[in-house]
Amino acid sequence: MAIRTITHSREILSVILGGGAGSRLYPLTATRSKPAVPIAGKYRLVDIPISNCLNNGIGRMFVLTQFNSASLNRHIKNTYHFSTFSKAFVDILAAEQTPDNPAWYQGTADAVRQGLRHIEPFESDYILILSGDQLYQMDFAEMLENHKKLGADISVATIPVNERDAPEFGILKSGEGLITSFVEKPKKDVLGEWVSDTGEEMKKVGRVYLASMGIYIFNRKLLFDQLQHEFKDATDFGKEIIPQSIHNYKVASYQYDGYWTDIGNIHSFFEANIDLTKDIPSFNLFDNERIIYTRSRMLPPAKISGTTLEKH
Repeated sequence: MAIRTITHSREILSVILGGGAGSRLYPLTATRSKPAVPIAGKYRLVDIPISNCLNNGIGRMFVLTQFNSASLNRHIKNTYHFSTFSKAFVDILAAEQTPDNPAWYQGTADAVRQGLRHIEPFESDYILILSGDQLYQMDFAEMLENHKKLGADISVATIPVNERDAPEFGILKSGEGLITSFVEKPKKDVLGEWVSDTGEEMKKVGRVYLASMGIYIFNRKLLFDQLQHEFKDATDFGKEIIPQSIHNYKVASYQYDGYWTDIGNIHSFFEANIDLTKDIPSFNLFDNERIIYTRSRMLPPAKISGTTLEKH
């Protein structure tokens, strides 16, 4: 299926979270942040959300960076260049101490809050918030269309997961497309209360729990109001703002059934790379409509010696 694009380029802009210390990915994060970790030989993890945005016609992006950020900042600076006549940009918003806020980022929501003064001059109706360390190929235009159709204030991208994985995520239940309840990392003994109708295909493989992917669309005015006034002390979207919003606002669930993985630890990093060795991997790097962009490197050709190659 052809990927859709956002009709009006100024309708939405994206904020990509540069990640914290990433201690569970150590030693890969000894000198770099999680989004700067290499994947599939030639890419960096941050290339994934940026490429998803570009493929959907979202050309205005801010990347919030703080911890071990030099490698990430350098990669973005050297990679994403646009025409002089284009409105597109990928701007780095590094954590900074200011006269009215001497603290560093305290969490995902606090990071966006501190970046609002830089985001405010750029008009948009919606703000898309993304993680910088996940593998997926999502149609953000379809998610935005679902957001509008439901008249939502906030949309949360969700994915069906199984019983083993559910305690690692924020799990929710929904009705008529709107989230009705939410729990962060539930214990296994209460999971029975959180089973959802995720569709026949998902049920067959035991994926009956709806997990938050940490991907959000906010109506712009609401996001500013919440971060600056209503939830001015909240530091995290998943633990505080989303659960506290579901009873006062229309918070929609956008169910995504494609490939998605969060590169949160060495095991998930290893499994994702092994999966990429398939002829056509689940995360399809060979899809001409969902291109993954990265920095072009002028390297010599591959050389294979003492080996017999057979074509099958």
